[in-house]
Amino acid sequence: MKKEPNRFALRVACASIRGVTADIAAYLSNNGCNIQDSAQFDDDDTGRYFTRISFRSEEGRTLEELRAGFHPLVEKYSMEHEFFDETHKRKVIVMVSRFGHCLNDLLYRCRIGALPIDIVGVISNHMDYQKTVLNNDIPFHYIRVTKENKSQAEAAQARIVDETGAELLVLARYMQVLSDEMCKVMSGRIINIHHSFLPSFKGANPYKQAYERGVKLIGATSHYVTADLDEGPIIEQETVRVTHAQSSEDYVSLGRDVESQVLARAVHAHIHNRVFINGNKTIVFPPSPGSFVSERMG
Repeated sequence: MKKEPNRFALRVACASIRGVTADIAAYLSNNGCNIQDSAQFDDDDTGRYFTRISFRSEEGRTLEELRAGFHPLVEKYSMEHEFFDETHKRKVIVMVSRFGHCLNDLLYRCRIGALPIDIVGVISNHMDYQKTVLNNDIPFHYIRVTKENKSQAEAAQARIVDETGAELLVLARYMQVLSDEMCKVMSGRIINIHHSFLPSFKGANPYKQAYERGVKLIGATSHYVTADLDEGPIIEQETVRVTHAQSSEDYVSLGRDVESQVLARAVHAHIHNRVFINGNKTIVFPPSPGSFVSERMG
């Protein structure tokens, strides 16, 4: 039986210079690779070039060989780059507090293969979802967080990340602020979800506040976590229209649904290396053909 070609991809960020796309394509072709999908973007404001290319290594080149041979182009264009195996499942740790809708959604999508990740643990400052997590054969870590023990609690969280080899932290309605140090150490590897009412509707019961103000749109935002609270580069957003005829309970239900969808789409984009941080913004390329994800991941 003929062996299937390796499914690899390459992402590159560098200065926007004429010839870079042609040189990358020529390199892949000369090394027996067939490009399956390609997306690129030139940012006129920053003068930066971004590309993500999916390809098949039809002559048996390994990632190590492709990385080694690519070095002259890296030097020529001062590239930030990464070759990766598209079949590799990222190791993910999910952090949650007392709202479980995003956690449950991630567990379900992971179980059916819609979100190809390996959840290596769930960390919580409450015990509410211990049984749910263990029933999915995933380790559950209860770490109580108080003002007095915050640094020790975060050190325990960091140990779990190191021991599991987690490549991504997903804050699935984790209601504790991470330290500046942790945000710095895991820069670009922590994704958060929040309702889009910040900062207009801060504090408890944001959907009730929205209901009382008669808003017509509610939504959610998923972003990378930085030291600036809820101001990291945005990955994904969505809104849903509401009317005066709906109750505050309807707002909550709709809000939880859109939060779950937005977080799942943000995680999906990140694990497939489709997100580039570009200053305070992101470049997010669309899914490659054949990627197991619907338009809304609903």
